[in-house]
Amino acid sequence: MILNHKVTKRERTAIRPVQFPKSWQLSDDPLPTHVLRTEQLAIGYRLSRREERVVAAGLDVQMEAGEMVCLLGPNGAGKSTLMRTLAGLQPALSGEVWLDETRLQDLSAAELARRLSIVLTERVDVGNLSAFGLVSLGRHPYTNWSGGLSDADKAAVESALDAVGAMPLAHRPVLELSDGERQKVLIARALAQEPKLILLDEPTAFLDLPRRVEMMGMLRTLARETGRAILLSTHDLDLALRSADRLWLLGGNGLLHAGAPEDLVLSGAFERAFASERVNFDAFSGSFRIERPASGILHLYGEGLSRRWTERALEREGYCVDSERAGIPAAEIVIDPDAPLWWLRRNGDEESYPTIGALLRGLRTEKA
Repeated sequence: MILNHKVTKRERTAIRPVQFPKSWQLSDDPLPTHVLRTEQLAIGYRLSRREERVVAAGLDVQMEAGEMVCLLGPNGAGKSTLMRTLAGLQPALSGEVWLDETRLQDLSAAELARRLSIVLTERVDVGNLSAFGLVSLGRHPYTNWSGGLSDADKAAVESALDAVGAMPLAHRPVLELSDGERQKVLIARALAQEPKLILLDEPTAFLDLPRRVEMMGMLRTLARETGRAILLSTHDLDLALRSADRLWLLGGNGLLHAGAPEDLVLSGAFERAFASERVNFDAFSGSFRIERPASGILHLYGEGLSRRWTERALEREGYCVDSERAGIPAAEIVIDPDAPLWWLRRNGDEESYPTIGALLRGLRTEKA
């Protein structure tokens, strides 16, 4: 079976263009070479004065203005630890993090808030705040001592809510929102902060597929049109391969590979990072396949969409579809596009089925 999804025409129509306000544009002054860079960074946890648990070490990575980078890796590889370290929420074990050509540790809290925003997966208690109120917290680095919002601040909040499709939620209490709606509002808060670098930990985790596609497209557009750098961690490997400018691939061995998605696939780094006994990455299709016990070889005759989905169904059942028709088949399947019908020829017998589901039941019955 192929663990992959190709965006349908219907889903593409759900992805609306986003217009970002001019106030979100970075100045015309020359941008630093790197918005973020690390030098021999080691991340992990200090268990005591003399003992520490190193998650990853020797990390030398960079992010440029206007690019979107996806951080990938198996569970437990240290993606959230890296995110928190880059944001200054936990100290590095060694090495340096540079933000906008300034060492992270040299930035005051106020300076850091104007340059970086972060959305983590941990649930935060926001009391009875409305969605608008929560997003307004992103304007804190720009408000005066009273915390009052200017017209420009309110416009930035509204623009952020609109960018993630959350304007209808503006006056609803956050406590009443679904997980997906809450995630949108948290991302809007990060956008309202207008930083140069945005860190997002699993931003699409609670969204359905069309909304995940829309969110990734919106974030990529935000990076391109405003010159901001966006780093997001995700388990949605297919969307990351299709959307990211670069990948940071953090393996379970503590090594990090950085590069264009295509380069990491061609080098084999992507396949090695997600190696499994039952799941393999197919570099030709850019998708994952579940390895199943072989049920035999089939010759499939047919064309077009019906053939493609028939082939997927047969692979899910564990059959090997021999496109070259070189092997000795356990059966032959002929797709009649006019009916449509699926003809199963096996052991000298022939039987027709009106659907792919019926064909699979027929194969199971004969196999049993």
